[in-house]
Amino acid sequence: MALARVARSSLARTVGAQLPAALGARGYAAAADDGPMLKTVLYDMHVANGGKMVPFAGWSMPIQYKDSIMDATKHCREGASLFDVSHMCGLSLKGKDAVKFLESVVVGDIAALADGTGTLSVITNEKGGCIDDTVITKMTDEHCYLVVNAGCREKDLNHIEHHMKAFQAKGGDVAWHIHDENSLLAFQGPTSAKVLQTMVSDDLSKFFFGMTKYMDVNGIPCMVSRTGYTGEDGFEIAVPDERALELAETLASKDTVRLCGLGARDSLRLEAGLCLYGNDIEQHITPIEAGLTWTIGKRRRELCDFVGGEVIKQQLADGVATRRVGFVTTGAPARNGSELLDQDGNNIGHITSGGFSPCLSKNIAMGYVQKKFAKAGTELKVKVRNKVNDAVVTKMPFVPAGYFKG
Repeated sequence: MALARVARSSLARTVGAQLPAALGARGYAAAADDGPMLKTVLYDMHVANGGKMVPFAGWSMPIQYKDSIMDATKHCREGASLFDVSHMCGLSLKGKDAVKFLESVVVGDIAALADGTGTLSVITNEKGGCIDDTVITKMTDEHCYLVVNAGCREKDLNHIEHHMKAFQAKGGDVAWHIHDENSLLAFQGPTSAKVLQTMVSDDLSKFFFGMTKYMDVNGIPCMVSRTGYTGEDGFEIAVPDERALELAETLASKDTVRLCGLGARDSLRLEAGLCLYGNDIEQHITPIEAGLTWTIGKRRRELCDFVGGEVIKQQLADGVATRRVGFVTTGAPARNGSELLDQDGNNIGHITSGGFSPCLSKNIAMGYVQKKFAKAGTELKVKVRNKVNDAVVTKMPFVPAGYFKG
């Protein structure tokens, strides 16, 4: 999309304002071959600490620091890692009909959530396909907060705004705010709670996975969620831009804490069996095909009264032809696009994400296969660099989740 140098404050929009030409333009980073990249508030901190900066969804982001991606992945499973995820987009929906509106564009049972709790959900299009996956928190009956992927921001906001205007035209009470005044830090790993507890007055032993609270972190007003995308216990912290560097430097200075980049984040989410939008889920893939049926609450399944609900209701009744599943493979790691074959050499699917697991010391992957081949233990073949290797359908997550559920 076109980029313009605009102030953050101009992006904190209310419904009715035209989408700016540059959604989320927070300033330029060093120019890359494919054009200027946006940078987060922590850009200089990344560079000063040896971050290797790469283009990602229009942003200049650290893929790794001085340690290897393998070592960084293992560290997050054993200690605590700090990720800058400020490229992602946080937004609030407010009004007496906020929940009702949100349920018209996502598949989750948001009304059933207790205040201050959240869930993974999916934004769907008219064909039931995944526009994006998103973590949604119901703060109150009149305030919902969600975080969407950086690469989907413009598409997501256009879609939400289109449906919100129609909802408002019928008398619905809802408005939004795009939180471009905040940075977002992901603080992940089994020692993250111990570290964070020294910086907050709230009792984190009573703060469980999926919960969100406003709390001061080292004296800085933040919104803290016990969630993340690594499969480990951890937190996502929304912090005002003007104090993000202060908080990030304080967290990074603590024992057991390391800065961590997108390379390890990708290995961690793959080991956790979590989807990467643009690889494992896309607009032509429905939540049912993606193995995300669990995100559709029982009440929502009965009505399917959301965008694309008719298609999903039919799939719930009739089943689907293909499913996302996990694999363990031999030979060179299978990557996105690698062809999956049955024992007779017939194409029966493809890999969407794959790589070498630092924590398991073997190749893992996920992808889509015809339904009859989706059962765990099914032996298949995968073609990598014109070589045919073994692949076995495997249950996910590959690494057991470490979420703190009390």
